[in-house]
Amino acid sequence: MAELVQYTFFQYAIIGSLLTAIACGIVGTYIVARRFVFICGGITHASFGGLGLGFYLGVNPILTAMIFSVLSALGVEWASKSHNIREDSAIAGFWSLGMALGVIFIFLTPGYAPNLSAYLFGNILMVSQQDIILIAILTGILILLFTLFMQEIVYTAFDREFAVTQGLPVKWIEFGMMILIAATIVLSIRLVGIMLLMSLLTLPQITVNLFTSHFKTIILGSIGIGFLGCLSGLYISYHLNVPTGACIILILVTLFLLAKAYLYFSGKKRKI
Repeated sequence: MAELVQYTFFQYAIIGSLLTAIACGIVGTYIVARRFVFICGGITHASFGGLGLGFYLGVNPILTAMIFSVLSALGVEWASKSHNIREDSAIAGFWSLGMALGVIFIFLTPGYAPNLSAYLFGNILMVSQQDIILIAILTGILILLFTLFMQEIVYTAFDREFAVTQGLPVKWIEFGMMILIAATIVLSIRLVGIMLLMSLLTLPQITVNLFTSHFKTIILGSIGIGFLGCLSGLYISYHLNVPTGACIILILVTLFLLAKAYLYFSGKKRKI
């Protein structure tokens, strides 16, 4: 690893991994607490429509994917809360629409859509300085918001009805978190890709959740596990010349299974 750090692209990869681990650790803990894993997958795949549109228009696909993801996230929240549509049904609709539009736009794009595999399967080695700046801004916003409003967010995540009785702006918190979830998903696509991103937002959290239910501890623990998984996956993918995202998820799954095995054989079973 030491000889690789001298390369700029590898330095960007490490910094990007750390920032992404922090962002995903914070947002992923909220997702797991609210049991939003399915909506995470829906927003992730809906962003594919934005990627396709970006390739078709010849603009930065991350920008158009961000627009698609935010609109999809807000659309799911709006449909499920205001029009009595089941949340899973709304997610499935936006999921399918995003994927369908993405396929259409990509097929309409003249020539071959460049770097498409990097968005689908992830390639952290292609992270640019602009990507790092964007994820750094998002990470700073997340840290600030969760530092100032941790209690309100936790109340909303675990017991919405109680939060309403306490006079908290629950709807604004939920809509705000949906926007942050969408932004985190899009800015993390470079790391593991659309196909595997949901795992980065949930596996570290459920691994830590095997040992504790404390919200802050899960955030900190998932950040550590996520960063460890990113570094290990980065090292393996570089030497084996295989997709980075797949290696990262493989490491995270292995860590989860090891934690589960430890609890099983030590007799400390815990349901999550």
